[in-house]
Amino acid sequence: MATTTCQVVGLLLSLLGLAGCIAATGMDMWSTQDLYDNPVTSVFQYEGLWRSCVQQSSGFTECRPYFTILGLPAMLQAVRALMIVGIVLGVFGILVSVFALKCIRIGSMDDSAKAKMTLTSGIMFIISGICAIIGVSVFANMLVTNFWMSTANMYSGMGGMVQTVQTRYTFGAALFVGWVAGGLTLIGGVMMCIACRGLTPDDSNFKAVSYHASGQNVAYRPGGFKASTGFGSNTRNKKIYDGGARTEDDEQSHPTKYDYV
Repeated sequence: MATTTCQVVGLLLSLLGLAGCIAATGMDMWSTQDLYDNPVTSVFQYEGLWRSCVQQSSGFTECRPYFTILGLPAMLQAVRALMIVGIVLGVFGILVSVFALKCIRIGSMDDSAKAKMTLTSGIMFIISGICAIIGVSVFANMLVTNFWMSTANMYSGMGGMVQTVQTRYTFGAALFVGWVAGGLTLIGGVMMCIACRGLTPDDSNFKAVSYHASGQNVAYRPGGFKASTGFGSNTRNKKIYDGGARTEDDEQSHPTKYDYV
């Protein structure tokens, strides 16, 4: 019961995290215009991974996609790649984890196969969450660097007077969504890996059988498996198992040079 619960909770967290990663990747507010020095403005700008938008005070919003790939910064392209890789791995992890649920039986699939599938999906979720977190963190670091560079350029000049007015960008809502979504996917993957241990069959106990060869005082007849000795009627009866693989005496017989273990 605990294994099934861990699987289901891990799957739900990963599914929620994957949905958040998809939403964050498609959102336009990865970076928003900083209004600290100019709270009243007629134009508000924000940018995403795929397009930049301008919102006017009248409420009209105009968005323009990036019509180039090679002209974009290398860091932005890296963030795109990380988010896409995370989403693809998350989708494959969801498909594998659904078939790996302990409560679902498909044909003659045993618990060992389900354990391997659960571990595989957990690793996929972990990598997906790490990709999302790294992608969002890289974009945030780029924003911080550009923010302080713009601030230094704005207040440079004689007497600390503002010489130029530049648009500074700060964190957008998509960054926080991406961080939370990546964390949920990562936690879901860890729970799937923990659930894998409950599905792995316990092979630590083995049933061992010792085989002892019969001594020279035991004879086998073609008509049946009956023991006879050279000591006449004083010999005790022996229990013979089918196949002649093992003989068991009521008391331990004296070993000879032909006996071995």
